[in-house]
Amino acid sequence: MPTFPARSARSPRLRTVSGLVRIVTAMVLGGIGIAMPDEARSEGLWAGIAKSDITDREAGPVNDTLYVRALVLKSDSAAVVIVTVDAVAIGEIGRIKSSFLVDVRSQLAQELPLKPEHVLVNASHCHGVIAADVEQRTVEAVKAAWQSMVAVRVGVGVGKEERVSENRRLRLKDGSEADVRHAYALPKNDDVAGTGPVDPEIGVIRFDRLDGRTLAVVYNFACHPIMGVPSGGNTADFPGFASKAIEETVGDGVMAFFLQGCAGDVNPVRYKDVHQPHDAEPLGNLLGLSVLRTLKTIKTTDAAELRAVSEHLALPRETDFENRMRAIEAEQAKLLGSLKGTSLNFETFAPLWVQYKLAGNFPSYYSHLYLREKELGRDDLVKLDAVNRANIEAYRRNIQTMEQLTRLQTNLALLKKHRAQTVAAGGGPLDVEIAGLRIGDFRIVTFPGELTAQIGLNIKQRATRDLTFVAGYTNGYIYYAPTAEQRRNSGYAQEDCDCLLAPEWQRLFEEKAQSVLKSLE
Repeated sequence: MPTFPARSARSPRLRTVSGLVRIVTAMVLGGIGIAMPDEARSEGLWAGIAKSDITDREAGPVNDTLYVRALVLKSDSAAVVIVTVDAVAIGEIGRIKSSFLVDVRSQLAQELPLKPEHVLVNASHCHGVIAADVEQRTVEAVKAAWQSMVAVRVGVGVGKEERVSENRRLRLKDGSEADVRHAYALPKNDDVAGTGPVDPEIGVIRFDRLDGRTLAVVYNFACHPIMGVPSGGNTADFPGFASKAIEETVGDGVMAFFLQGCAGDVNPVRYKDVHQPHDAEPLGNLLGLSVLRTLKTIKTTDAAELRAVSEHLALPRETDFENRMRAIEAEQAKLLGSLKGTSLNFETFAPLWVQYKLAGNFPSYYSHLYLREKELGRDDLVKLDAVNRANIEAYRRNIQTMEQLTRLQTNLALLKKHRAQTVAAGGGPLDVEIAGLRIGDFRIVTFPGELTAQIGLNIKQRATRDLTFVAGYTNGYIYYAPTAEQRRNSGYAQEDCDCLLAPEWQRLFEEKAQSVLKSLE
């Protein structure tokens, strides 16, 4: 970013020379693809925005557009790029290749005065299908954002939204935990003792042009974008709808950037609803409305420090895959041995179960026939009911055993997958990038995995500054990152089994997060 002369009283000759310098500078910078911003200011923050459609329109029906969005921030001392992608992850799973981050950073460093580690890429974790050339479209979006930079004022705030999310981990009365997934059935309602936490906070940054029009909004919130839409079409899910609501309401070409938080064990509310179509749009509208409400409370300022740090952390890999797998297999054998024969099949069980649930004491006929049999000293219907109830209960127990087996089988497959990955990698620690970013009073620390909600709450609680936030799914992807307690869960859940990390990882990361945040002071 060129340094512009301060607006002060000077001679006409000096003003002419200054103008010529600015013209020449613009020509030189233009030759390497850097456009001159349209407003002159010697200090403060500059920002540019751009986005690119990354929807794969050949993959099937499309409900709404998926985007890569780029926000370039530049001060006298730093330049930072925030890229948000409507994709499931930055590498490893989905369409984005594991080489994506390195390749994008390398291309940008060759064409722009950017440090590679100051390019932050966050995936919303929506499960939409993106175009194969997402890498090139990302680079083009960042370059376009750089060329569009204008002077901005910055303000920070925090909102709350409690209506769109629920923790998907169920604490069971036997001390174990299960999770809410479409991959398998839930435990019995009577077995559930409680649920885990959610983080309802929304961290919000507003960037205004000097004429007062809002240029960009960044908002950080934690929830899995896996609700989908009634049509089943390709969708950016609730973050896409939230950003659309913000952009259309604020107007003036504003761009909204969703930064996914610690959503590892947080589902959209009513995720397992079977009574109405799944629709992410109402949830996105609720989140967007809460962001808009927060924007009204924010006051912007010229004084907004921009700082970015990037550090690497070696985290211990899981080593007891074999023990965990043997424990699941032993539980499977125990459950299989508990299955008992029953006279019923599903076609006879289902109507009988409904009949006996609805009819109470007289399921086989009206009450007067029961009374008549009693007068005659007979109990034919009573005996029939006893046999039917025993058969219904036996069949129900078999169903519950089957449900437990499906949960174990699904999570056993995850353990086998990650055991193979660990063996192929030769063991050793996992190297992860931990980034920290400060924009004015806003501070955020990032992680490349699916952090569970409690991790983010712990970091916020220990932070020495308000307006501190956490983003997962950033600068890579290493699957789930549950707490040490969750990692030792005897009930087995996706977060526990779809994980490469040993339980000790949590302490190491939380300590590193505090160190990174402190370095932003």
